[in-house]
Amino acid sequence: QVQLVESGGGLVQAGDSLRLSCTASGRSFSSYNMGWFRQAPGKEREFVAAISRSNSITDYADSVKDRFTISRDDAKNTVYLQMNSLKPEDTAVYYCAADRWYFKRNDYDYWGQGTQVTVSS
Repeated sequence: QVQLVESGGGLVQAGDSLRLSCTASGRSFSSYNMGWFRQAPGKEREFVAAISRSNSITDYADSVKDRFTISRDDAKNTVYLQMNSLKPEDTAVYYCAADRWYFKRNDYDYWGQGTQVTVSS
């Protein structure tokens, strides 16, 4: 089992950058596929980005491709989401997630509590 804690959210202006971090407990972080999701008010939670275990293959939602970058530091048990050129429509609660077996866009096994990102116009 793994516990996830997100940090780095905040209030920024359109065009700014922000880096989210998600730190995992436990000794097997490197064996987990990791993902970022977000949920805006009144909307369903949606996939943002994912990074695979071992070879760090990445996947992005079309809405964030070329603006967001997911990365991981297994030595620090941390996955990052670098967000550039932020837009008001990026405003949401951002969640980190982990899955022991599959590199995918949904149905992750473990979830963090979320961190709020607000982008003003």
